[in-house]
Amino acid sequence: MGVWGRIVGLLRGIRLAVSTPSARARALFAGSLAGLTFFSIAIFYLRQASVAGSPQVYLYLEVGGTLLSFCYAANALVRFRGTHDRTALILAFGFVLSGIIETVGYFGLNDSLASGTVVLSHVPMGWMVSRTLLAILLLAAIAVERYMPTARQPSKETAAALLVVAIAAYVTSAAFLAAPSAPVAHAANVLSRPWDLLPAALFSVAALCFYQRLQNDKNKKGAASLFDYSLFIVAALNVVCHVAAAFSRQLFDGPFFLAELSKTFGYIVILSGALLDQARLFEQVRSMAVSDPLTGLANYRRLISVLEAELDRSRRTQRPFSIVLLDMDGLKIINDHFGHLTGSRALVRIGKVLRNHSRAIDTAARYGGDEFALVLPEAAKDIATRVVSRIRERLAAESEPPALSVSAGVAAFPEDGDTPEKLLGAADRALYAMKYRRVSSVQNLTRIAACL
Repeated sequence: MGVWGRIVGLLRGIRLAVSTPSARARALFAGSLAGLTFFSIAIFYLRQASVAGSPQVYLYLEVGGTLLSFCYAANALVRFRGTHDRTALILAFGFVLSGIIETVGYFGLNDSLASGTVVLSHVPMGWMVSRTLLAILLLAAIAVERYMPTARQPSKETAAALLVVAIAAYVTSAAFLAAPSAPVAHAANVLSRPWDLLPAALFSVAALCFYQRLQNDKNKKGAASLFDYSLFIVAALNVVCHVAAAFSRQLFDGPFFLAELSKTFGYIVILSGALLDQARLFEQVRSMAVSDPLTGLANYRRLISVLEAELDRSRRTQRPFSIVLLDMDGLKIINDHFGHLTGSRALVRIGKVLRNHSRAIDTAARYGGDEFALVLPEAAKDIATRVVSRIRERLAAESEPPALSVSAGVAAFPEDGDTPEKLLGAADRALYAMKYRRVSSVQNLTRIAACL
């Protein structure tokens, strides 16, 4: 066995080893323990080695992180506008407020560095306020989603979400400003900045809540979105950020820069997750705009677009193509005797048969009501009639009640028309000729169309 085969076998063994819930729990615990061990070693090394960075690098990281937070806030507002997601609204304002406070702190620190009055042992007040506020708003977003999962009165609930943001901002700012003394790093203590354990604890609770949300989404939907994963990772990175900051003896030392890097990377993660999830939502909207919600086939708009494209291509290549219209027989009888749910299920069954018996280049569409259409590129009328025969045979062979059948009409370019309207009209006339003359053989479709 080669090296590649051994690697594949190892990966399969790992996948089987973590396939059960208990095994996944053990793997998660082992991974968390390994990450905690690595993180502890990194902090100990940075603290003992007296590694330090330059103020300019810190300021660049602050500016980059602030810009990323504003970009995410803009994306979250777009998401709220399209989905009325109160969680996105709260997070948008949370990141905006956090970014504004960090910007003010950036200018203050820059002025202190320029004047030489910066005190390295002082913990920046803007850091504590902005990070604690963001943690509180993450928890507020979780609470809003848990206790108000659906928007019954969007305008009032939006106002309530803004009120939550305003109260959180006021209480957080007032609490730190009313503190008897500014937070100071005590270099002699093991925990030089115990103040940072407060936001670390808040972010830990948020990370646990987002992890539970991931598990719930997996149980309900089968998979969680990238946005959900990004929220969990951001909360976890902020825990790392503030635990590292708690061991920082002064500004710009190693643990302090580890905290700043974790915070900035968190901004990158949440913005990337939001953009990817936004792309997924846009793709869903685009798919819904051109597909039938019941059967999943193309809708009328998509059908006309495909017909126009096929007409343009066939005029260039001088090759024929066909269109088939199919009408379900007895839908009203099925609805009356079995109920409308069974009637809808019958339409879904026909749509499934059309998908399974079409080529990759064919387009199956729901024409409207109980009518369907098939566009068959580079297929003459005789090929189209054979396709209809296979579809009818497959429907007749199904064991699921009630039994289904369809009537069909075929039209081909160029003999039956050179516009979508003419082709659809010709196929429609052939369809109703078959239905009302009670023609049961699809081989007669060509003869019927020729007689019209």
